[in-house]
Amino acid sequence: MAVGFTRPALIERGHWLTVRDCKRVLVVVHTVTFAQRLREVFELLEADLRVQVAFTTAPHAFGTGVTRYLEAQGITTVPWKEARRTEFDLALAAGSRGVHELRTPVVRISHGAGHIKPLTDTTSLAPGEHRPPGMLSRRHLLHEGRVVPRAIVYAHHRDVAELARSCPEALPVAHVVGDPCVDRITAGLPLRGHYRRALGVEDGQRLVVVASTWGQGSTFGHLDALLPHLVSRPPDDRHRIALLIHPNVFAGHGTWQVHRWLAGCRDRGIAVVPPEADWQPLLIAADWIIGDHGSLTAYGTLTDATVLLTHGPRREVSASSPAALLAAAAPVLSSARPLAEQLEYAAHERGPGQYDQVAASLTSVPGQFHRRMRALVYRLLDLGEPAHPLFVAPPEPPPPLRRWEVSAGPGAGR
Repeated sequence: MAVGFTRPALIERGHWLTVRDCKRVLVVVHTVTFAQRLREVFELLEADLRVQVAFTTAPHAFGTGVTRYLEAQGITTVPWKEARRTEFDLALAAGSRGVHELRTPVVRISHGAGHIKPLTDTTSLAPGEHRPPGMLSRRHLLHEGRVVPRAIVYAHHRDVAELARSCPEALPVAHVVGDPCVDRITAGLPLRGHYRRALGVEDGQRLVVVASTWGQGSTFGHLDALLPHLVSRPPDDRHRIALLIHPNVFAGHGTWQVHRWLAGCRDRGIAVVPPEADWQPLLIAADWIIGDHGSLTAYGTLTDATVLLTHGPRREVSASSPAALLAAAAPVLSSARPLAEQLEYAAHERGPGQYDQVAASLTSVPGQFHRRMRALVYRLLDLGEPAHPLFVAPPEPPPPLRRWEVSAGPGAGR
């Protein structure tokens, strides 16, 4: 007797499941970065027996490592092909690729510090037309003239004002809910000393965090200019250095290649933080943050660290973004002067409230993301919220920096 193909239990409408009659939520994960952001949302549902959460990995150029990241958390996925043709009650996504193919109402989540990068593909724009950031553009929100998401969540009222200009059709589904990273970092600020001890930063030592986004204008894209600064200094016990590199760099070039390119750091005690690690405790623990126009540099303005910028093209930065405000407030690193000298100068010259405007631009409803996000999701699911308040936990303590040395990277000793 022939046996037919059996689809995953989460797809089969509960026939194989023990807990039945749940509302079904699909989490669509394109990249590791998106997975980290979506975690702040799907964890709001994790203890509710009325809700079954399923996960799928959607195709993306930077999708390498997503399955491994999810499996490390005990999460299994259903095939994208199956998820795409199955009806769920709600889908959560931080990217736009393919979500118009779902037979499910979609909630679109912002995934960075504001909307930094203007639309790169301008073929759909008229000559001279304003280049909005991707998640504020018709290209990313509409399909065949129809608004794809059932709800779009933004961090700041400024984003909705920009949406009115770039894609007014989406205004009825736009919601300002805040920024989860701002709220987590704020909760973790009192634990700065705890994070430093967990990292192995001793009394008298100072931590330099070098943060890079992805793309040609990033710090990593011009690593040849910064790397001599890092590896030419004599090894000492006063400074610890950690590199925070965007997961898209690892996904695009491969972990092996990234570690090989950073082989010059091997004997200098410089840690390369893996793409799946939580970067928030490192920002909180830092004395200095050297960064580019990426989100991590902007989030660094919430901490006690002094921020220095590497050179970057202004064309890649939206004029209304936190990154643009930071470019006007932070000093710029020079390749002509010793690194230690510039770090000390920047710390000495830093004025009170120097980054306040940048920090305020990250969210217009600080401390409210999880409460507002939960209320929105449950309203869309047509369920009453759980009868308990939400607690925003600070980030977990990180592993020691020595675990992240380049010499410990894949195949480094071979």
